[in-house]
Amino acid sequence: MAKDLKKVRVSMMNAIHDLPLLVARDEGFFRDEGLNVDIVKTPGSGQRDSDHQALRENIFARTMEALYDQGQCDQFRMCEWGVMKRAVEAGKTGHRPAKIVALGSAMSTFAIVTDPKARIYEPEQLKNKPIAVSPFNGSHFTTLKLLEGFLKREQIKWVFAGTMKERLDALARGEVAAASLMEPWISVAEKRGMRVLMESHSTRSEAAGDELDGPTLAAMFRAEARAAEAIDKDPWRHARYLIEEAGGLLGKKDLKVSRLLNAPPEPYTRERFDHTYQWTLSWGLVEPGATFEGTVDNRAWQ
Repeated sequence: MAKDLKKVRVSMMNAIHDLPLLVARDEGFFRDEGLNVDIVKTPGSGQRDSDHQALRENIFARTMEALYDQGQCDQFRMCEWGVMKRAVEAGKTGHRPAKIVALGSAMSTFAIVTDPKARIYEPEQLKNKPIAVSPFNGSHFTTLKLLEGFLKREQIKWVFAGTMKERLDALARGEVAAASLMEPWISVAEKRGMRVLMESHSTRSEAAGDELDGPTLAAMFRAEARAAEAIDKDPWRHARYLIEEAGGLLGKKDLKVSRLLNAPPEPYTRERFDHTYQWTLSWGLVEPGATFEGTVDNRAWQ
């Protein structure tokens, strides 16, 4: 009976980031672990008609973060640089604390996309040219990671250009030289004849409040590990979540499911923390002074 299951409230934004969460719920993997997981869906940059509260300059005023701050959910996931920033800065800014509790399941593909009419064939051609992202989200961080091997940091010029659809539209109008997109919007761009210049996977991190205990997190992560395996075995079965996000702009046959990559959640190691935090700090994208002990809690494995 559902009343005998432990209730957990988690949030999600974009399907590519949260696919194991959705599959674990729909396939009954959470239930098998004794959990009744309520997924609170919030706007992200991936929905065709997304609410722009998800893109506010103040990250703690964005929809998902505000819900967490108000205690309406206890767990969330996003790109590991974004989670790092939120975990480090929440307490310092008077918001509800969150700790990094795992390296998450979803490894979301991001791509830098150009319009062939612009005749941009290599990353070096983006020197000092505007690249559409949304600040402090995966598209922003991944763009910096991808391009710093080809350009000097001061030559990378990102601009805030709204949702995935809005970025793609801005690219088509020639207002930006490139756009940073995730699935299903990479596939939408390819369907429209745009060129993928370069792409990479961006790993999620899992964050949670202190109220969510280790055994419960461990049960959630076991269910997500099963979901990752199920997606890997039959990605087409679970592709509908991404198709729905594109809001009629993409057919099932147009989605490149080879970009779906998921794995079992793992502890967030000190080495990983040091590498990720120092890189994010080097760009001035996170507050200084954070420690592994103050930011990470691998209680699911203790």
